Amino acid sequence: MIVSHGEELCVPAPGWSVAVVHNRYLQPGGEDAAVAVDVALLEARGHPVARYDVDNRAIAAMTAAAAARAAVWNPDVRHDLGALLARERPAVAHFHNTFPLVSPAAYAAARDAGVAVVQSLHNYRLLCPNAVLFRDGRVCEDCLTRRVKWPGVAHACYRDSRPASAATAGMLAVHWTAGTYERAVDVYVAHTEFARRKFVEGGLPADRIMVRPSFVGDDPGAGRHDAGYALFVGRLSPEKGLGTLLGAWHRLAEPRPLKIVGSGPLESTLDRTVPGVEFLGARPRADVLALMRDAAFLVFPSECYENFPMALAEAFATGLPVVAAGHGAAAEIIEHGRTGRHFVPGDVDALARAAEWAFDHPCERLNMGAAARREFEARYTADHAYARLMDIYERATARAAERR
Repeated sequence: MIVSHGEELCVPAPGWSVAVVHNRYLQPGGEDAAVAVDVALLEARGHPVARYDVDNRAIAAMTAAAAARAAVWNPDVRHDLGALLARERPAVAHFHNTFPLVSPAAYAAARDAGVAVVQSLHNYRLLCPNAVLFRDGRVCEDCLTRRVKWPGVAHACYRDSRPASAATAGMLAVHWTAGTYERAVDVYVAHTEFARRKFVEGGLPADRIMVRPSFVGDDPGAGRHDAGYALFVGRLSPEKGLGTLLGAWHRLAEPRPLKIVGSGPLESTLDRTVPGVEFLGARPRADVLALMRDAAFLVFPSECYENFPMALAEAFATGLPVVAAGHGAAAEIIEHGRTGRHFVPGDVDALARAAEWAFDHPCERLNMGAAARREFEARYTADHAYARLMDIYERATARAAERR
């Protein structure tokens, strides 16, 4: 467990001081990056930030029973976070990931300290044991409206383990039944209207969910997009549609260049004989942005709903159009015919046709990229993200004041 304090600033803070609370993953991913970007955004604008981070590596030293208990209620976190809040006296505690070790006990620490509680909804964990609403190669909403997520246990949805799934479902059942999620959080933050609707359907109070899109903290600038290759950026995992992507490339009329950036559980099992496909592995963000600036288009074949992947915001920032599975958040973010193209999720032939069209229509593709860049400037810059965050904190602190 690591507790750290943000760097001191030499100018007075113009607004709220903030405690940022996050349970880090074993393999850093999009949520960890989103936390870092938000902290940098706040500090750059003069807000003192106190960090409270818990690392999942601590689970290795715990028994399964102890880890399950901590997921439901971690008294150590309540004590340690409470001490941090008493010392730093922030106006807002902004929670990102609380699963498994931070636990909802952290909300109690914030409320005891009279601190407004904001919870970002980076995934669908409150509605689904595996957090992605995806099972057996398809979207799954079997647990969406259930307070006891028993289908997730029956199908071993969390880590392919019924005991682990039962522990996760048990934690959710305890807190849905106790009313924790309805009472303990002042404002929830969804990244798209689509995600907001799903959380309302799943039981969160509609009047407490605000939408704030992902954003790019430092503008990478628009690229030339003249290198002639398609690009995939993401985790190499079943829900990301890699099978559909490689199947579509097999069916192209002629080999077309595709660069795949990322790592994950499918890395050693994917077909590496597909003509035109190059696997680049995980790359630093600067390399990814350089690839985006040169690419013809981004392919986003994800077969789960997603939330708002950073790759989409970065693609728009570089003026890169997106060929995307047309459902969930992607259908909302990417406007068919204006900033990219949609295809039927999981349909190999539909993706092949969409990719062929994108390769064969360079003029239209560049126009879509220019529209994507304009969309970034209008909605996904740091200035827009900061203004929306201040709206969220204002709503949260007002609600916290009402309940004191």
